Amino acid sequence: MNTTDKTTKTRLERILDAIERGGNALPHPATLFALLALLVIVASWLASLAGLQVQHPTTGKTVSAVNLLSLEGLHRILTNLVTNFTGFAPLGTVLVALIGIGVAEHSGLIAAALRKLVLSAPRRLLTPIVVFAGVMSNMASEIGYVLLIPLAGLIFISAGRHPIVGMAAAFAGVSGGYSANLLIGTIDPLLSGLSQEAARIVDPTYSVSPAANWFFMAFSTPVITLLGWWVTEKFTAQRFPDGVFHADAADAAMGAPLSTTERRGLRFAGIALLALTLLIVWSALPIGSLPGAGFLRDAETGDLLKSPLMSGVVALIFIIGVALGIAYGVGAGTVRNDNDVIKGMSASMATLGSYLVLVFFAAQFVAFFNWTQLGLIMAVNGAESLKALGLSALPLFVLFILLTAFINLFMGSASAKWALMAPVFVPMFMLLGYSPELTQTAYRVGDSVTNIISPMLSYFALIIAFFQKYEPKAGIGTIVAVMLPYSLTFLVGWSIVFAIWLAFGIPVGPDSPLTYPAAK
Repeated sequence: MNTTDKTTKTRLERILDAIERGGNALPHPATLFALLALLVIVASWLASLAGLQVQHPTTGKTVSAVNLLSLEGLHRILTNLVTNFTGFAPLGTVLVALIGIGVAEHSGLIAAALRKLVLSAPRRLLTPIVVFAGVMSNMASEIGYVLLIPLAGLIFISAGRHPIVGMAAAFAGVSGGYSANLLIGTIDPLLSGLSQEAARIVDPTYSVSPAANWFFMAFSTPVITLLGWWVTEKFTAQRFPDGVFHADAADAAMGAPLSTTERRGLRFAGIALLALTLLIVWSALPIGSLPGAGFLRDAETGDLLKSPLMSGVVALIFIIGVALGIAYGVGAGTVRNDNDVIKGMSASMATLGSYLVLVFFAAQFVAFFNWTQLGLIMAVNGAESLKALGLSALPLFVLFILLTAFINLFMGSASAKWALMAPVFVPMFMLLGYSPELTQTAYRVGDSVTNIISPMLSYFALIIAFFQKYEPKAGIGTIVAVMLPYSLTFLVGWSIVFAIWLAFGIPVGPDSPLTYPAAK
C-alpha cells in the first residue's frame, strides 16, 4: 500500500494489508516444499514411534507409518532422488505441451488470434468477447495477462468507453475464469498428474486423464463469460463511466488493426486447423464406418473413451501447437526455417527454470509423503471424521471450494497448492466415495475465483501498473474493490453450476464419473 497513515485506511485495506503480509511471510514455493519434505521425514519418525496405523480400505491389511529416518529409509531417499523428479507425473506432460504451445506463441499466432477476436467484436458485444477471449487465453499461460488486458483497455478507448472497464473484464476472464476453457490447456495435464499421484495412495492403478474436467470446464466457459459480462455492465461500468481517452503511439500500435501479413498468417493457420480437425474427427469415427476411420480408437474394443486418442491429449496439444504455429509463421513471415521453430520451442523451455526447481522439491515431498503411508493414514482418519459429521456431497464440496479460495489468497500458484492439498484431500474424498476427478474440479473452482483479488497473484503488480496508467492513484485496494464483485459472483455462480453437476450426476469429463467405489 502507498498510504502510510494507518488511520486513513479502510477496513478493506487493512484486511488486504494483512493478507499481503501473510503471503509475503511464506517462503518461496520451492523452499516451502523442501521444508515440507524434511518435515515429512521427521513426522514419519514420530508417527512410527507412536505406532500409527490404519486398516487399508480396499485390501483390509494393516498399514503402519514408515520411518524414513531409518537406515532403509535413508537409502531409499538417496537412491530415488533423481527418479522421484524424472518420474513425477506432471513434469513430462507439461514440458511436451509447452513445447507445442511455444511454437504457436513465438510465431505470433496466439497474439494475432486474440487481437483478431477482440478487434472484430461489435461494440454491443465487446464486453462478452473480451471476457471470453480472457478465458480462452488461459491455454497459453501468461499471454492473456501480458497482451489481452492492456489491449482490452485500448479497444474500450476506441469504443468511447473507460479503459479500466475493458481491463477489468479481461482480467476477470483471464484470471477469475482461469480453469474454464473450451479446449484442453497446459494446466490440465499438470493438475491431472498431481491428482493421479494422490489417487494412487489409495488405488495404485488409478489414472486421471488430462481431459478429466473437460465437460465441466467447457460448460463453465459461457457461464463465466455471461457472469463477467453482467458484472462489468452492472458494477464496473457504473464506477467508470464512458469518456474520451487518448493512447500514446506505442499503445496505438498495439491496438491497431491486423497487418496484411498477420491476416495471411491467420488464414494459413485456419486451413491447418481445419485439416487437423478433420483428421481427428476421422480418427474418432466408429471403426469401419469409413475407410481407415477410427484408427485412434481402442484397436480391440473400438472404445473411444479409453483409447489412444483420449490418452494422447498431451501429444495432440503438442502437434496442434507446432502445426498451427508453423502454418501461421509461414503465412506471416515469422517462421522462415527450422531454426525459427526451434527458437519458439526453446523460448518456451527458457521460461520454465523456476518451475523445474519447484517440481524437483514438490516431487520429493510427494514421494516421501507416499512412502511414509501418512497420506493414507490421514485420509482414512479424515474420512471417518467427515462421515461422523454426516455431511452430504454438496455442503462438503462447497466447504472445500471455500477452503481452496481462502488458501489462494496467500498462495497463488495453482500447481503448488494442488501438490500440497491433493495428497490429503483426493484420498480422503475417494474413501468417502467421490472420484479424484470431482475433487479436482472443486479445487479448480475455488482456485480460480479469488485469483483476481489475491495480492499474491504473480501478475498482480502488473495489473496495478496497467490500471495506474489511467488511474494514477490506483493501488491494491483499487484493484480489489473493482474485482471483488467478479470474485463473489464467480464463486456463487460456479458453485451453483457445481451443485447442478452433482444433482444430475453428470460426468465432469470423458470417462470421469463423480463417484469412486466406496470401501467395503
